[in-house]
Amino acid sequence: MILGATLAQAKTILVMGDSISAGYGINAEQGWVNLLHQKLQAENKAYQVVNASITGETTAGGLARLDAILASAKPDIMLLELGANDGLRGLSPKIMQSNLTEMIRRAQAVGAKVLLLGIRIPPNYGSRYAEMFYGVYADLAKTLDIGWVPFLLADVALEKKLMQADGLHPNAEAQPVMLATIWPHLAPLLK
Repeated sequence: MILGATLAQAKTILVMGDSISAGYGINAEQGWVNLLHQKLQAENKAYQVVNASITGETTAGGLARLDAILASAKPDIMLLELGANDGLRGLSPKIMQSNLTEMIRRAQAVGAKVLLLGIRIPPNYGSRYAEMFYGVYADLAKTLDIGWVPFLLADVALEKKLMQADGLHPNAEAQPVMLATIWPHLAPLLK
């Protein structure tokens, strides 16, 4: 989905994510990605937003799709919100890190700045696994010298009123909170 495509000289923000960015369980207009588009328009920032997020997406799936999306979208900025499904399936954090690293490098190779959106997972596979999983985001931000949001759902995940009944997906009320978490990290990249 492309938002704001009528801007002739617009730069492009690509969102590569999973159900959290695809707006699972809510209307797409309510999702944080659409709210980002609205905020950019309200602030007269000449950016279009391309949401290539898919519910259920893993880092391997995102990597497999990325080259075609980069060629089509030609992003100036990529917001990378993947990994939660790897973690919920108990996949290797090392493989997840390798996939994310490759996605970041490919985006940078076409001139895009990257902002990594970190996720935490429930300790279904034990606290050691959960910490290894979460550590991937900090390691990537430091090693590749990119911006990152430590935990996209920081002010949402533990607030029952902001989560859907499944306890995994944020509801419509949570979307502005998520955008507020991202914005301070994204705003410097827009200059």
